[in-house]
Amino acid sequence: MKLHWQRVELPLKDPFTIARGTLYHQQCLIVSLTHGNVTGYGEVTCNSYYGHTYESLEASLNQVRELIADGDLIHPGELYDRCSEVIAHDRFALSAIDGAAYDLFGKIHGMRTTEVLGLPVINQTQSSYTLGIDSIEEMVRKYREQPGWPVYKIKLGTPQDLEIVQALRQETDATIRVDANCGWTPEQTIANSRVLAELGVEFIEQPLPADAPAEAHRRVFLESVLPVIADESCRTEADVEKCHGLFHGINVKLCKCGGLTPASRMLKQARELGMKTMVGCMIESTVGISAAAQLLPLLDYADFDGATLLAADSARGVTIRNGKVEFSSISGSGIELLI
Repeated sequence: MKLHWQRVELPLKDPFTIARGTLYHQQCLIVSLTHGNVTGYGEVTCNSYYGHTYESLEASLNQVRELIADGDLIHPGELYDRCSEVIAHDRFALSAIDGAAYDLFGKIHGMRTTEVLGLPVINQTQSSYTLGIDSIEEMVRKYREQPGWPVYKIKLGTPQDLEIVQALRQETDATIRVDANCGWTPEQTIANSRVLAELGVEFIEQPLPADAPAEAHRRVFLESVLPVIADESCRTEADVEKCHGLFHGINVKLCKCGGLTPASRMLKQARELGMKTMVGCMIESTVGISAAAQLLPLLDYADFDGATLLAADSARGVTIRNGKVEFSSISGSGIELLI
């Protein structure tokens, strides 16, 4: 197999703000694995919060390039194990290789990635659409440009958080979820949960910093009126057990955990523990979204809108139309590169 990659800068339709900062463009690597005349694709985004740059990701990919070239086509789970022995420190890079491996393996064998993962092919979960932090007027405008989604996720972490949700609730009766991106204290979370519950909010995602004491997370878990879903607190397989009893569910992101192989194990473990399951995304192209969507059979909630936020995409594959997940007729993850 041959491993290649290219740097891509994805333009956004609008600046996207969360509690930690604002994005105008998203930097990513599109990774390809080729066997014969068939190519599979994966994606990983650069991320300053987790310390991943073009240079660091490419250094990790170079460490496994010969290992991959020396091997033949094997199941993606086996390739993941081999690569993780070398670059266990870089789950972002692993996730791109893993995504490309599933896309390639499925294309060669005429199977959808969901089937390669041993999951039933079902498409029942609907995706949310995310509204980044902005003025209330701008957030309402952005909502009005994307009406008709069944679920909206609202980024919070401002002095006007409750006013934002109140204004958006006046615009729609759709399900609303909120994500504070580590921006609240326990006291704020508990107080806000009461008001948000009255506004029909479904759950709160990661209200406290990931490094907040376990006692703080447990207090919120016990006293919040709304369920609390872990994101930054649940990055690896070992974190699932740690989140049990502190959160009502987990949000798994492929780049943070290392790809589809560990993500599927995390979601199964969470379900065994009686926790809710969700897969989210970064702002990324259809390459990354098409991989994440293969986990739908394991999910209670999905957040696959990353490519919808782009001014221009880099691929065709899984499409999200007003929350409905539409799969490609192509095998694997269904990815066709446009660049």
